[in-house]
Amino acid sequence: MSGTSCDAVDAAAAVLRQDGDTLHLTPLGLLATPYPPDLHRLLTGALPPHPTTLADACRLDTLIGRAFGRAAVRAERALCAGPADLIASHGQTVFHWVEEGRVHGTLQLGEPAWIAEATGRPVVSGFRPRDVAAGGQGAPLVALVDLMLLRDRPGTPAALNLGGIANATVAAPGRAPTAFDTGPGNALLDAAALALTDGRLDHDHDGLLAAAGTVHGPLLDHLLAEPYYARPAPKTTGRELFHAGYLRAALDAFGPLPTPDVLATLTRLTARTVADALRPHRVTEVLASGGGTRNPTLTAALREELGPDTPLRPSEELGLPAQAKEAYAFAVLGFLTLHGLAGNEPTCTGAAGPRILGSLTPGRAPLRLPAPGTVPPRALRVAPTRPGTAPETDGHGPERPEHVAREPRPV
Repeated sequence: MSGTSCDAVDAAAAVLRQDGDTLHLTPLGLLATPYPPDLHRLLTGALPPHPTTLADACRLDTLIGRAFGRAAVRAERALCAGPADLIASHGQTVFHWVEEGRVHGTLQLGEPAWIAEATGRPVVSGFRPRDVAAGGQGAPLVALVDLMLLRDRPGTPAALNLGGIANATVAAPGRAPTAFDTGPGNALLDAAALALTDGRLDHDHDGLLAAAGTVHGPLLDHLLAEPYYARPAPKTTGRELFHAGYLRAALDAFGPLPTPDVLATLTRLTARTVADALRPHRVTEVLASGGGTRNPTLTAALREELGPDTPLRPSEELGLPAQAKEAYAFAVLGFLTLHGLAGNEPTCTGAAGPRILGSLTPGRAPLRLPAPGTVPPRALRVAPTRPGTAPETDGHGPERPEHVAREPRPV
């Protein structure tokens, strides 16, 4: 998958096995491969608020599909003990059609035929549209997996993903679970770093610039007045709203500001809106994942906003690396689709009911589906990390680690 930051393709491998109402996941590792520069420029140049054409959409659908295919081939060779049974592809979200809080459509590019052709494996893709067709937001789909991970934790835990857009899932005992996009995670921070450094930085590395700045109170108040934050859940948003043009319009209202101050203010915006969104649910802990967790300035601001009674913990406490959790979550959703089980949580997305998500593209061999599952999994157990387990990597590691031959075949 690739998220709203649009910077790389993440390919995770896992062994999945269901036992009663419990799904067992053994992580085999993650490869993160940056988009080729030309493709990254074409992609970011086609996203809102930039105009685009059907020709560009067609090119992107093909080029992203090929990039995903290459990533899948590398991951299968480097992380798996043999052929994978299935590939689950979220695709690259390029547009999320929201009007007055209702989602009418969502578009993910990355044609799965290219993945199937490159790997010879069947591919599940197009997860979000079925939930949207059932009246849901199409997101956050990871809420189902979050709830499976959070179910046995005490109190009212929340899972938080700090991607381009931040999303949260809250598991409250005795109440229906809820999930929603809180607002910008890294999206406005990255847009500001790119624009205010004349393209020298595409993000604020380790939050160093933000740490050197001072929060500009009037700008923060202006940004916090965005109506999205006051809307009730379920709700979703994206770069259709929180994009570079949105940021430029806000900055123009205040005249030139020092770059560190702008980044400090946007960091505080992300932390404040996350904390404000979680506070009414009286969450007792927040387990965070996503690229934003690598920004110590952002995580420090978030801890301050959450307060001492709501600890911020890494998703590693749930067994999944912070950078890989969403990729593993979509592996789980692909497993559910293959076995004819619903992949959405209606109370979190607003859909009319549980739905089997996605479409299947056959590989080279005839498509043979397993027997349909009869028990929807309620809990997800992640196998503990064993010595020699495939490490998280930036895509430049060895293609065939020695330990891989001893791993079970992914299912």
